[in-house]
Amino acid sequence: MDVQEVLQWTDRLVFSKTGKHLDSLQKAVLEGTWERKKYPEIARNCNRSHERIKQVARELWQLISAELGEDVRQSNFRATMEQIKFSNISNFGSDSTQIFGNINICSGLYNHPTTSENRSHPAATTEYQRHHDLSEAPEIHPLYSRTHELDTLKQWILAEHHRIIAITGLSGIGKTSLARQLVEDIKENFDRIIWRSHRKYPNLNTLKSELIEFIATTTPSHNSILDYLRSHRCLIILDDFQETLTPGEFVGTYRPEYDSYSQFIYEIGRSPHQSCFLLLSWEQPTEIATMETENRHGKTLYLQGLSASETEILATHNLQDREHWTELIQLYGGNPLWLNIIAATIFDLFNGSVSQFLSYPSFFLGDIEPILNQHYLRLSSPEKLVMLSLANQNGLTEIAYKLAENLSECDYLKALQSLRRRSLIETKIENSVSVLKLEPPIQEYFKTVGVSTASFTLN
Repeated sequence: MDVQEVLQWTDRLVFSKTGKHLDSLQKAVLEGTWERKKYPEIARNCNRSHERIKQVARELWQLISAELGEDVRQSNFRATMEQIKFSNISNFGSDSTQIFGNINICSGLYNHPTTSENRSHPAATTEYQRHHDLSEAPEIHPLYSRTHELDTLKQWILAEHHRIIAITGLSGIGKTSLARQLVEDIKENFDRIIWRSHRKYPNLNTLKSELIEFIATTTPSHNSILDYLRSHRCLIILDDFQETLTPGEFVGTYRPEYDSYSQFIYEIGRSPHQSCFLLLSWEQPTEIATMETENRHGKTLYLQGLSASETEILATHNLQDREHWTELIQLYGGNPLWLNIIAATIFDLFNGSVSQFLSYPSFFLGDIEPILNQHYLRLSSPEKLVMLSLANQNGLTEIAYKLAENLSECDYLKALQSLRRRSLIETKIENSVSVLKLEPPIQEYFKTVGVSTASFTLN
């Protein structure tokens, strides 16, 4: 479908309702919106006021919304129109059957807004479901205190049209839950949505083939994946993206079977199209970090722990001593998974008494330890040395301090950068100096590793 088909359809709709064809200003609004231009830009191009453009657009959206039974706005106009295959449309305003592509729709259904449950025609429902494949997405779970992060992602995707976004953070921090709620909130803006774990793809060609087959409305041609991303508004979520990266190396080294991913990510971010890739990963791909420095269409959201005031996650465990819950959240970095694990331990061993648990003389990792071990096994030797040294520092450590004496200055900074991209260390400014910080569970884990490991051999 192209903009001319939409203009022809809208012209017939407007004529059937008003007896007039689209004027030049209405056409300009439709064409500009189709090209994802904002009202101020359309107004400048037409030499009209911003308010006049908004008024014309508002009248068009109301007319189209009433006809389709959808809440059509500037933000979802193109996606909504592309969900319906327009080929031969006639008889507006009558009770006779209209033909929307190969989907028969009784015009009487569109005299008032409807929800998906009210759409009685099975073909329309089947078409919608077929193009939104969330069969491998998790269930929607309570999302604790992530309003700011959700708003940021919506701004990047819907307003700024970034083409590739990474949500990164430690396992259990809430990346998948955040992405699942995001999809639920913005799904009406996309005509193709697919959620997959990257663990199932042995190479890039397998991923491309499945995506093309999913996006294509007919038998896939030999066009590139970018052609399909241009012709359809797609949201593609790839979970567990860290599986493409090689353990034991600095972040950014792809496994041999995924060595073409670097070029692929650059193509997705730098080539014009109307779709968005959302990568969920423990580690930030270096290509996206590079595109951010170039002000390209790529972004990274480092997901931090929950605020210490977010105590709802502990309330579900029937813990005691609410006055100590904030301290417990801070101690375990606000990581939802860690807090759930520790809350279960407190309930089992201390009868739910948080104060008794906090008075215990040593820091307790329990079932968090094997989770952190998965991150540890992905580290390079220089990173392990830096982490062991950091764990033995008291409090914050200046970034300029050389922690591992047998590392070159270059490898030391490479290790710090890689650890930051793995979310294992934080950087902050204290007294105008950049310092490094570890969350207490990470610090305790590496202290334990340091006791049990005599040395590391640098390659």
